[in-house]
Amino acid sequence: MKQSKKASNKAASPTSKRPMDWRPEERLAALQQSYGLLGDDLNTWCRERGVFAHQLEQWKIDFCSHGDRDESCEKAQSLRVLKIENQSLERELLRKDKALAEAAALLVLQKKFRALLGGEVE
Repeated sequence: MKQSKKASNKAASPTSKRPMDWRPEERLAALQQSYGLLGDDLNTWCRERGVFAHQLEQWKIDFCSHGDRDESCEKAQSLRVLKIENQSLERELLRKDKALAEAAALLVLQKKFRALLGGEVE
């Protein structure tokens, strides 16, 4: 009985591979086996197969959103473009802040210099 249980576990889940190397069929089988498990039962099941619960959640999301891949790819690409644009704008803002601080310092020095010259002339 123990041998048959071990054999069914080995056939159902690949313990020799990393979870990220599992084929989609193996991932689907793992999702089916772990469906309905909660808490300690889920953690025990995951430990036996060398996966984490968050990996199962990600696999579930991947399978559920399989039809929405075009939209998710477009969203990811637009997000990437927005991040690059944001970084560029932040660099430009930092450069302008430095230039403004330098101009303010020069104005203060100019006023002090004029005040010193004005006091000597009188």
